[in-house]
Amino acid sequence: MKIPTDTISNQNAMQVVEAGQSAILAGDCVIDFSGVLRCDTAAVACVLAWMRTAHANGRKLELIAVPKELQSLATLYGVHALINRA
Repeated sequence: MKIPTDTISNQNAMQVVEAGQSAILAGDCVIDFSGVLRCDTAAVACVLAWMRTAHANGRKLELIAVPKELQSLATLYGVHALINRA
């Protein structure tokens, strides 16, 4: 699933999470961040929610084109290793 917005923030995180969860449940476990230009800590929460959904359904999540901003936030929160192996 290509993320359908250029910004992930606390204002749209629920919609982004739901879109990703729907994709995962439909069998699309590749989350493409290539269109994301800005994100805040809500993006970390989205990834963690997707990881829980994928794991609960026996699927492996793959993240592609993860923005540097999200990588930095994941490092700050100590979940960088989780995002890198998603």
